[in-house]
Parts: sequence; structure tokens; C-alpha cells
Amino acid sequence: MPLAKNVMGAHIAAAKARALNGNNVNAAVTAAGTTQSDATAITADVNVITTGTTGQGVLLYSGVPGDDQIVYNGTTADLRVYPPTGENVNQLAANSGFVLASYTGVMVKKVSSTQWLGFLSA
Repeated sequence: MPLAKNVMGAHIAAAKARALNGNNVNAAVTAAGTTQSDATAITADVNVITTGTTGQGVLLYSGVPGDDQIVYNGTTADLRVYPPTGENVNQLAANSGFVLASYTGVMVKKVSSTQWLGFLSA
């Protein structure tokens, strides 16, 4: 994606440029729950988890194929990332969350109505 400033160069307002560019950031997410049903729902393009304890988690947005989200675990705890109900990430079973280690991130891309691909950082 181009930088928002470059989109703005085409005389598109800043807010619209950020929306088109996928720059919605939630820099203060609190992980919660220990299952898919009670994890914190995240809806921003970029989500930075700043509070959470081991085993707590977040729930991806139920998007459409082509959507992606970035999740960064900025805590000292290993947290879980869950797909929306009935969906799966990589080879995991439907509804199964995966562990996102402390101080790591993942970009997930929805590739079908039920499948997400996860790309973990080092």
C-alpha cells in the first residue's frame, strides 16, 4: 500500500487517505478471556496489545477475503489470537487460537470465507 501522504498528494483528504490505506491503529488493546468466546474483539488494521496475562487473547475481525490485520503483543506474556467463529488460521482446527509470544507480531490475511494465513515476526 502507498503511504497515506502519497494518496493525499492526489487531493484526497487525510482521513480518507488513511481509510483507503488501511492505517487504522489501536495502540492500546487489552487482551481478555481465555477462549474464543471471551477474547477481546479487535477491529483496527493494526492492533498493539499493551495489557494482558498469559493465556488471555484477542479475536480477529470477521472480514472478507483480502482483508488483513496486524497484531503486536507488546506485553511480557504469551497471548492467544483467535479467528472468528467457524474460521481457522493456517493449519489449525476451526476456532483454535494460536500463541503470540511476547514482543512479537503477526500479520493475518483472510484468503477465503473461513481461512486466514498468519505470518509471524521473528
